[in-house]
Amino acid sequence: MVRGLRCPEDRWAWVEIDLDAVRQNTAAIKRCMDRDTLMMCVVKADAYGHGAVRCAKAMKRSGADQFAVATVAEGVALREGGISEPIAILSEPPVETAQTIVDYDLSPAVFNQSFALALGECAAAAGKVATYHLAIDTGMTRIGVNWRDALELRRSIDFHRGIECAGTFTHFATADVPRDWDFSMQARRFSEAVESIDAAGLDTGLVHCANTPATILHPRVHMDMCRAGIGLYGLHPANETRGMVDLKPVMSVRGRITRVERPEVGTGVSYGLSYRVPKPNIQICTVPIGYADGLSRNLSSNMDVLVNGERCRQVGRICMDQFMFEVSINNVRAYKPTRAVAYGDVVTILGTDGEESITADDMAQRRGTINYEVVCDFGLRLQKIYV
Repeated sequence: MVRGLRCPEDRWAWVEIDLDAVRQNTAAIKRCMDRDTLMMCVVKADAYGHGAVRCAKAMKRSGADQFAVATVAEGVALREGGISEPIAILSEPPVETAQTIVDYDLSPAVFNQSFALALGECAAAAGKVATYHLAIDTGMTRIGVNWRDALELRRSIDFHRGIECAGTFTHFATADVPRDWDFSMQARRFSEAVESIDAAGLDTGLVHCANTPATILHPRVHMDMCRAGIGLYGLHPANETRGMVDLKPVMSVRGRITRVERPEVGTGVSYGLSYRVPKPNIQICTVPIGYADGLSRNLSSNMDVLVNGERCRQVGRICMDQFMFEVSINNVRAYKPTRAVAYGDVVTILGTDGEESITADDMAQRRGTINYEVVCDFGLRLQKIYV
């Protein structure tokens, strides 16, 4: 039985965010770093679906020094939410956003001369100096100036009085793979690029490359600052990090039963009637959460939910806004004998109820994806309740 229930009044479907867990996870990852290493907390995609402003404030109280987002709008939302610490944008946005970047004191990634100079012009016209983080591509082939050309780019923009380098960074493609050759190659290339900039007498700002797995598994690449992401939300980036740091899942997803029926044997359920009631004493229960809320349609008839501390099987196709599950009353099938449920009972889709738990990793495995996507999807439409 779920205790201390809080839920929205307008829809019986919600996400619970445990801010104590956010603080605990932030402190746990911080302990993986040297005392002098700064911590940049990544709160892009609305803090991976957990709520960027509320999570950033909790992280700040547990050791966060800076924050990172993916878009200008995300940075603006943090500023308007009261976050005053440095905010990096982990991409190079369109040049049309330069004025907003300057107005809100954001630090975008830079890897094109044209964008860097346009940003500098905008800042100079406002009597300011805009900061940026130089993005270096060391082998992931996503964003950044090629590691061989990093010094040349810096020399081509450093004359401008309207911009200043606040950091130099890269991103690892395989930091979660132990003893990986590509990871070592990326780390070596990044070090060489940083050393060349430094040897030319140019300021690198804060040097950073360690994401969550690198922060936990590879202390040698911590450098000036680590960028913690998925671990802040209690999710491990790889099996190898389990046991090395204690993380507590932050997100739970719950709903309440809006309809309970005991249909006749053979009655179909949901679109396509892909499931039919197989025997007497089966309850079919409806919960107002669907694929528009992040519950992937691919999980149809391939997932469990928890109600009254027991597992029940989801049946029929998951709809846009609702799904159904069955309760087999006093019958032993794949699950324990189950007592009848009622309208308004709480159903856990992700999280813990009694001694049973369903994790983002469980759901990711069934979906053929990663835990990052699971929590991001649930954060899109469901109302967040902070506990």
